Amino acid sequence: MSSVLITGASKGIGRAIAVELSNRGHRVIATARRPETLADLPVDQRLRLDVTDQESVDQAIQDAGDIDVLVSNAGETVRAPLESVPLSEVERLFQLNTLGALRVAQGVLPAMRERGSGRLIFVSSIQGRLVLPMIGPYGASKWALEALAETLAIETGHFGIKVSVVQPGVVSSGGAARAKVYLKENDPYLPLYGALDVLRGESVTPEEVAATVADTIEQPEPPLRVPAGAPAERVLRARKAAPESEPFLIAEINW
Repeated sequence: MSSVLITGASKGIGRAIAVELSNRGHRVIATARRPETLADLPVDQRLRLDVTDQESVDQAIQDAGDIDVLVSNAGETVRAPLESVPLSEVERLFQLNTLGALRVAQGVLPAMRERGSGRLIFVSSIQGRLVLPMIGPYGASKWALEALAETLAIETGHFGIKVSVVQPGVVSSGGAARAKVYLKENDPYLPLYGALDVLRGESVTPEEVAATVADTIEQPEPPLRVPAGAPAERVLRARKAAPESEPFLIAEINW
């Protein structure tokens, strides 16, 4: 069984991944900014790790010992039109969702490269391949994450390191409910925000995403991109078939 370090394991998808991998017999190192939130997880180690803090990342990797697999899951989202979203919030999302994932990957890669084996699993989103209105900053951070992941797959593949990007659609993890919303009273974008649930479509559970991650880890030759659940498969198939000459919308909304 593999030794797996998971970022963002305190809630939602990350927590479900920790439970799933532990149930399958893997050695699981669960991490979070507040390790006390991991106390009830049935894992081998619980460590503090803030993906935006280099010292925190270095210490966690040192304390974890051998790491066969990195599951890069930590991330957040916001709700705002691009016209008025605070740029500081966009920068924060990129620091967490994109650069944070790269920071931890940089930390584990040298040992994997020297050993000649390893897995990098990045939890992305269907929004790493398409966009949704009002969630543009999150989508941009995931598009950038997928570019980094694909580059890593090319750069590190000949060292025996396999890279996969898991792409869920809507997940019933509570992440959307926790998202900051930047809309003014009588904001002209309020009708579009009200239609967002229709645009986002059918959801899957964190446990379904966790099973996809675990299956990917256990696959001898995993694909680079792995849709998580039937809704994600359908949407990504439709996106691939759509013309590139115009924006792609999951659903047409009059607003």
